[in-house]
Amino acid sequence: MSNELERITQLQNGDQRALSSLYDSYSGALYGVIIRMCRDEGQAQDLLQETFVKIWQNSKSYDPEKGKFYTWAYRIARNTTLNFLRKGNQLIQTDDLSVYSNKAEEGENNIDSLALIGTIKKLESHHQKALELVYFQGLTHREAHKEMDVPLGTFKSYVQQALKKLRELYPPLALVMALLIERML
Repeated sequence: MSNELERITQLQNGDQRALSSLYDSYSGALYGVIIRMCRDEGQAQDLLQETFVKIWQNSKSYDPEKGKFYTWAYRIARNTTLNFLRKGNQLIQTDDLSVYSNKAEEGENNIDSLALIGTIKKLESHHQKALELVYFQGLTHREAHKEMDVPLGTFKSYVQQALKKLRELYPPLALVMALLIERML
């Protein structure tokens, strides 16, 4: 049994140390998903904590035969965040492109968001759709390639090409996108 499977079994048996260990392993990646969606550090920290409470409470429903632990935890984080955004009416649609809006943001941040949306709209439609599915709707590559009805490799190349073009057209994203590419690929 691998170390991760041992920790998961311990978690399912109520071992708080296993939860702490899994938190150490996965909190950074899950926080990245949450912060991209809600764009508020304080709220992202609260949602991360809520995610791990749900992981603790629902650990027995995780089945390693059905997929990786990270994928299961990722879906909990994504759904927790989406539910929060829907509840707070912060999930809005703009020209068929989902945008997560923090209503407290004003001025410069809104201008940056509008510039980014405008830049995304300059991309080819399949590149726009790929970015929307992964970065705005929070789907995994495996989920998104099925949604677009293209092979996984083709979908990944869409995302890579879109990010490359986006970095050229919108320089403030260069560093952020480089970090996201490393995590996603």
